[in-house]
Amino acid sequence: MANQSITGHVLNRTLSNLRTVWRSIGGAAYDAETASARPDLPEDDAERLRQQMHACLETRGGEVAARARAAALGNAYLSLDETGRRRFLRVLADNFDVDREAVDAAIAAVREAEGLDDRRRAERELRATLKAPRVRLLTHFNALPQGVKFLVDLRAELLRFAREDPGLRELEQDLKGLLATWFDVDFLDLRRITWDSSPAALLEKLIAYEAVHLIESWDDLKNRLDSDRRWFAYFHPSMPEEPIIFVEVALVAGMAGNVQDLLDEAAPLHDPEAADTAIFYSISNAQRGLAGIAFGNFLIKRVVDALAHEFAGLGTFATLSPVPGFRAWLNAELDAQGPKLFKPAEWKKITEILPSGAADVGQLKDLLDDEDWIVEADSSEALEAPLLRLCARYLAKEQRPGGTTRDPVAHFHLKNGARMERLNWRGDLSSKGLDQSAGIMINYLYKLDDIDDNSDAYVTKGKVVTSSGLRALLKT
Repeated sequence: MANQSITGHVLNRTLSNLRTVWRSIGGAAYDAETASARPDLPEDDAERLRQQMHACLETRGGEVAARARAAALGNAYLSLDETGRRRFLRVLADNFDVDREAVDAAIAAVREAEGLDDRRRAERELRATLKAPRVRLLTHFNALPQGVKFLVDLRAELLRFAREDPGLRELEQDLKGLLATWFDVDFLDLRRITWDSSPAALLEKLIAYEAVHLIESWDDLKNRLDSDRRWFAYFHPSMPEEPIIFVEVALVAGMAGNVQDLLDEAAPLHDPEAADTAIFYSISNAQRGLAGIAFGNFLIKRVVDALAHEFAGLGTFATLSPVPGFRAWLNAELDAQGPKLFKPAEWKKITEILPSGAADVGQLKDLLDDEDWIVEADSSEALEAPLLRLCARYLAKEQRPGGTTRDPVAHFHLKNGARMERLNWRGDLSSKGLDQSAGIMINYLYKLDDIDDNSDAYVTKGKVVTSSGLRALLKT
């Protein structure tokens, strides 16, 4: 069962259910002509859409009427193709922004206010004028069944569209602010997912949403939910059947060094009571529309606390994480520096495994693109030391302009208070692992007493906390 086919099945079923439910809510207010607009939303349809949006903002008819109008408007959006949805969002962005003349007048009123009461009144009016009408319109969806999920998916599309259309960026930020308020971590519910007690529809979504190590079959999923594993997810009250973010944990003896063993369905079960280490081997954000809203650090801390209470023998909490940006960085450095990127002795051994035996970085890049190199003893041995050294440099030394580490997974764990603990050669031999990181994986260690200090050092000073083993590797 392919992950991609399951994803499409889940989304299509959800979309069909949503249309049916919202059509019934629309009732007499359901504008069939608008909701059945031509898929690409030409200009004459767009004008009717603007009128529909204005009607949605009107207060006449009370809350029930407002819900009906929002349902009709949502169905109109769902009926459109990609071109039509872009135009729909531009209508919302361009016609329902803040009234800048009203903002200027409100600012002038604040400046001219005399006395504290007049000042406070003017400031309240200024705050009101700074809230774009489109935010109030979007808020109406909160009252609809699956309305919050609709807005989350809407932002996922907005993020994609806004990369090409700057005119949609402010609308995307407005929606992000709305969702950040609704998805405060204090509103979320941490639940353990199990094979026996979790509904099949939820298990199907886990297969669709897993982003780190794709789930290949139901047997694969069942293996990840066995007695020596734990799977936790955050849920929101308005999306009780939709995981927000989830983490997969293996209970093992010692720090795991490769994902092949962790995902091996034929491997014997471990006794979880005898485990001394909890390995977080996959963390996936299930909702693209919630990108940029922080949940991961709270999730990890909550799960560590839950596991520590369940298993008294657990003394180590660590990840087995990918290094998704390493190969792209390596290729850029090879283009820029050529053989100078390596030590003379390293480059000599590398040239011996290249087809021509010549000092050609192009051939080295081609070799790394061919997945057979990792199983060939000569090439694997020649590349192990230099690639581990360069990967350590990439993770611990290479920074973005803002002072954070270049690798997004490293940034996530360092920000959450982890320590770079150990690099693992041949950690992920999948096509994805070889393509992203030459098969290298890293353990990030969460030492409970140090989490807050590590996080503060990274966030405030850009300091990357590393183990003695990593520091030694950086010096080689």
